[in-house]
Amino acid sequence: MKSIKELEIFSGDFSSSLSLPYAEGGVRAGFPSPAQDYMDRTLDFNRELISHPAATFYARVVGLSMIEAGIDEGDIIVIDRSLTPRQNDIVVAFINGEFSMKYLDLTEKESGKVWLRPGNPDFSPIEITPDDEFTVWGVVAKVIKNFR
Repeated sequence: MKSIKELEIFSGDFSSSLSLPYAEGGVRAGFPSPAQDYMDRTLDFNRELISHPAATFYARVVGLSMIEAGIDEGDIIVIDRSLTPRQNDIVVAFINGEFSMKYLDLTEKESGKVWLRPGNPDFSPIEITPDDEFTVWGVVAKVIKNFR
């Protein structure tokens, strides 16, 4: 496997809250709605984004292997290590000493194979065999997009 740095992983500080103004009525993606003069509710990003603080990490995405999944270089992913990985989950895997983010394909698990499939046709799937050092390090629970 070619050595590519795909993720920079960080732990979070969940000891304080991060309350931000919240537009309870939503923001329309169609016709404009009357503007709200004020917002009386707040949203705590730590509570909204994080279900399991002790098992949660952030990573900044480096690379383009998941662009068809809507995950672009520079985005931040929220990784929950307490979630049980399932078929087609986007996971952060540790393979032979390196981290990689891909779709998890367990369809051939009974024959001893697991596949990690990219979300970009320019990248090849990675076959995981019993000879590989492999673990699913965590499940990608959320993506924070960077539009600018």
